[in-house]
Amino acid sequence: VQLQASGGGLVQAGGSLRLSCAASRRTTSNNGMGWFRQAPGKEREFVASINWSGRDVYYTDSVKGRFTISRDNGKSTVYLQMNSLKPEDTAVYYCAAARGAWSATDRGAYAYWGRGTQVTVSS
Repeated sequence: VQLQASGGGLVQAGGSLRLSCAASRRTTSNNGMGWFRQAPGKEREFVASINWSGRDVYYTDSVKGRFTISRDNGKSTVYLQMNSLKPEDTAVYYCAAARGAWSATDRGAYAYWGRGTQVTVSS
C-alpha cells in the first residue's frame, strides 16, 4: 500500500488547509486511517484517526474543535481539514493506514506510512 499526502503549504495563523491522503488501492477502505505530525526536534505525534466506516474518530486534545478527519472510501482518500491554524501546528504531517479496521491513536497500530507534507503556520 502506498500513501501520498498532499495539501500542505504556508498559511497565516487563523487560516485553513485541507490535507489529502490518497491510497494506492481500494483495500484501505477496510483499514483505520490516521494523521500524525512531526515538528523539528520533536517526536512524531498522533493528530487524528478514523475507523474504516468513518463513524469513529479521535483527535489529540490540541486540535479538537479545529481539525476534522474524514474519508471517502470510493476514492480511497482520507482528508484532514485544519481550521484556525496556529504556529504550533507547524510540522510535517503524515498519513498512515492501520493494520485493522479500527480507529487507533498509537503509532504501533499503523503498518503503512506516507511521505508527509509540510504545513507551516506563520504568526
